[in-house]
Amino acid sequence: MRRILPGFPLTLGFSVIYLTLIVLIPFAALAAKAFSGSWLHLWQVITSPRVVASYELSFGTSLLASLINGFFGFITAWVLTRYQFPGRKILDSLVDLPFALPTAVAGIALTALYAPNGWVGSLLAKVGIAAAFNRLGIVIALVFIGFPFVVRTLQPVLASLSEEVEEASALLGATRFQTFRRVIFPAALPALLTGITLSFGRAIGEYGSIVFISGNIPFKTEITPLLIVAKLEQYDYQGAAGIGLVMLLASFSILVVVNGVQWWNARRINPTH
Repeated sequence: MRRILPGFPLTLGFSVIYLTLIVLIPFAALAAKAFSGSWLHLWQVITSPRVVASYELSFGTSLLASLINGFFGFITAWVLTRYQFPGRKILDSLVDLPFALPTAVAGIALTALYAPNGWVGSLLAKVGIAAAFNRLGIVIALVFIGFPFVVRTLQPVLASLSEEVEEASALLGATRFQTFRRVIFPAALPALLTGITLSFGRAIGEYGSIVFISGNIPFKTEITPLLIVAKLEQYDYQGAAGIGLVMLLASFSILVVVNGVQWWNARRINPTH
């Protein structure tokens, strides 16, 4: 059989070289820098109360934002997949806006919107809710940048679900909720978990959209990526690399989870493989 691309050895070699140059070498340099100095200094940096507080904030708000995206992302993907209505293509295009918009621009826009004197922030202030310069503002920013991951992961799966199966479920006497719980949701669950995980992984490393709206208050609204920048400005390269290595290991763990979900889904669909 004639193949359009070169054979396996050549393409594999190019792939390995490319991944080594853009992934493995930079990550290896990060790890080498983190362990280049005193181990005691590295441990003191990555376990200092201020840094630990930033871990808790970054991971906690990222988890909350990804769960919110999971709920509303499922609804949005369902609407875009199953219904035809005026403006559907525009709405579908708006889902990708966080991908195209620079995160710093998104941060400035969200801050202007949710600040105490902003359009939404002024309304929230009347009922005693402070969105900007608070943890709520961080969650809002993370929801914004992570939303497309859930929708785009779910859309192909929901589109592949046959409506005839739902009709058969209804003919057998199932209610709409039973059809959703026993037919639709189990089929979409692996994609939903993958989308939530990708949204979570994107959120924990976010910087541009948060740095403006968070207020950057130590122990309250200071995220981990901001501390990495602060360490670099203090010429503490080992400390910055150490915190970055912690975030790298967290991101790698998320990738393992995503691949585990995909493997589980493949085994569930085809147990013989």
